[in-house]
Amino acid sequence: MRVLSRRSPVNRCLAAALAGAFVLLLMPGRALRAQAPAAADAVAWPGGARMALSLSFDDGRESQVTQGLPVFARHGAKVTLYVVPSAVERHLEGWKQAAAAGHEIGNHSLTHSCSGNFPFSRQKALEEHSIPRMRDELAEANRRIAALLGVTPRTFAYPCGQTFVGRGKDTQSYVPVVAELFLAGRGWLDEAANDPSYVDLAQTLGVEMDGKDFGQIRPLLDEARKSGAWLVLAGHDIGAGGRQTTRVAMLDELFAYVKDPANGIWLATVAEAADVVARRRGRP
Repeated sequence: MRVLSRRSPVNRCLAAALAGAFVLLLMPGRALRAQAPAAADAVAWPGGARMALSLSFDDGRESQVTQGLPVFARHGAKVTLYVVPSAVERHLEGWKQAAAAGHEIGNHSLTHSCSGNFPFSRQKALEEHSIPRMRDELAEANRRIAALLGVTPRTFAYPCGQTFVGRGKDTQSYVPVVAELFLAGRGWLDEAANDPSYVDLAQTLGVEMDGKDFGQIRPLLDEARKSGAWLVLAGHDIGAGGRQTTRVAMLDELFAYVKDPANGIWLATVAEAADVVARRRGRP
């Protein structure tokens, strides 16, 4: 048997390969991080921004038009307003103003059905829904919103952040229905911004902004900017304070911060940001 010299090309290659493998074993985290594409590299935000930010509000509450529209106009900001048709009907002129101002009008279902564990939803509980019923309700909500406001919603927000119908072994997800009918579906009470290179648009994460001051929102922006992420904030009423209320003072500080080009934030509606993500990932 011929013994290869330690200086032979074969042995040198083998030694190099073993040394490389040894380094990878010692530093697996660093090696994996080096190979993983950064979110900012996968999706470049318009204008060279380092992150995207969307503000969204649920339920079609009156304060969104009486208190919110003046704040948004003062800062030249566009937001996403997820409405239930019956709420629009109660304050129709205000909602027409919101649509005319260029705010995105999104779908928040026909009846705001949640789990029957919430007393307000006991007579319309998701546990008693079916997939066909949910598809019909979402389509009907789109039809009624379009008839009322002249715009057809392109994105959806899950009432109570719940994505199921049925109970026990018969439970089903209605996320596929949302993926079929809408560009994006936004969640509620999530904990992080969205990685644009990976996010399932039908399950876009939404982080609560109700009851927070700007000092609590700022770290979310800083973290999202590090990775080029898309932060979607979600709220309800708009006012000075109170339960499920996004504070006007926080919005004033937030919009002023966003407008500073040095902070590298692209403010967009949910549909605008989802369009960028979908287009740059090859989705029509």
